[in-house]
Amino acid sequence: MCDVSSRVLVVVGAGPGISGSLARRYARDGCTVGLIGSNEERVRELETELRGSGTDVRSAVLDITDTEATTEALSAMGAAFGHVDVLHFNPSAYREKTPLELTVEELLADVALGVGALLTAVQAVRPYLRSGSRITVTGSVAADEPSHRAASLGVQKAGLRNLVQSLDATVKADGIRAVSVTVRGTLSAEGPFTPDRVAEALHAAARQADDGWRTEIPYDG
Repeated sequence: MCDVSSRVLVVVGAGPGISGSLARRYARDGCTVGLIGSNEERVRELETELRGSGTDVRSAVLDITDTEATTEALSAMGAAFGHVDVLHFNPSAYREKTPLELTVEELLADVALGVGALLTAVQAVRPYLRSGSRITVTGSVAADEPSHRAASLGVQKAGLRNLVQSLDATVKADGIRAVSVTVRGTLSAEGPFTPDRVAEALHAAARQADDGWRTEIPYDG
């Protein structure tokens, strides 16, 4: 993907970790980049870095669980770019509470961010997705091996994987595909689970051939 400058990557949940590494990876391919995030300092820092490297970049800072604001921002971004070739979804909520401590309201709030916001993002950019466009998602081993100390995270990641499968089945007839990369390890500054290494796995997942497409790819380093 994104081997010419007319290609566009939009990152939802932009920040300094995996999403930042992925934005830099696509920028090196010559892509235009759109950034959506809730932390203004982190979004602006990444935007400045990308622009400094010669990348055409746009950004918006907002609460990703605000459906109306997110839809408006992504629709405006899609209209400005004209199309979206890769939509990457990264956010999740980490709340250190066991199932006996977690409230229903907290669980639903976390799922709204870690799963529901993907629906908002895809529906907003759907008019700008075209045959060959890809939806990629940062998955986690928590979907298979949830920690009881952060009970909502496993629910988010399991739901996210399920939703990706449904999305792929819905849009594949139009030549659009969706994939979740399950990160089966803990992010670190060195070794196989650095943000840059995970970003490479996500980049590769988007480049799968339609023949034999997988909607979930484990990354174990």
